[in-house]
Amino acid sequence: MSRGHCILSHGFESGPDAVKVTALAEVAQRLGWSCERPDYTDLDARNDISRVGDVPARLQRLLQLARVRAGEGPLVLAGSSLGAYVSAIASLQVPVRGLFLMVPPLTMGPMPALDAAAVPTSVVHAWQDEIIPAAGVIDWAAQRSARLLLVDDGHRLSANVETCALAFGELLSTL
Repeated sequence: MSRGHCILSHGFESGPDAVKVTALAEVAQRLGWSCERPDYTDLDARNDISRVGDVPARLQRLLQLARVRAGEGPLVLAGSSLGAYVSAIASLQVPVRGLFLMVPPLTMGPMPALDAAAVPTSVVHAWQDEIIPAAGVIDWAAQRSARLLLVDDGHRLSANVETCALAFGELLSTL
């Protein structure tokens, strides 16, 4: 019997087998959570006004999946960069138990500013993020009393994959 289900959303120009979401999936499964990693690569190949693929279609794909899974039991949404953005926005429309956001963008072109349901939320961000400045993410997390972990890394968090996985495990253990 699973403790719940996690949907792990990869970032732009990444994929469902990316290192970070794979590490999160391994932690979730060890802790008794089922998980899945949607593939958004076809949508990322489309270039819309935001220059990061088809963000509304990515959000709709996640929402369709999340609505089904939320009806089956506790649901946690997690993602990196654009995957974090759509996870947070989806949490406003689907009941979730928690959110895990890595390097979340605060804005995404014409889409709404980053917002999320009032659920336990953990954020991992990089001090040297060359795409999303840390200061705005710190303010966003503070407004929500989210757990925030700042690491010495860049946007891809490549030097902190294990750190991200451990932080995800901590969130899941509290739910």
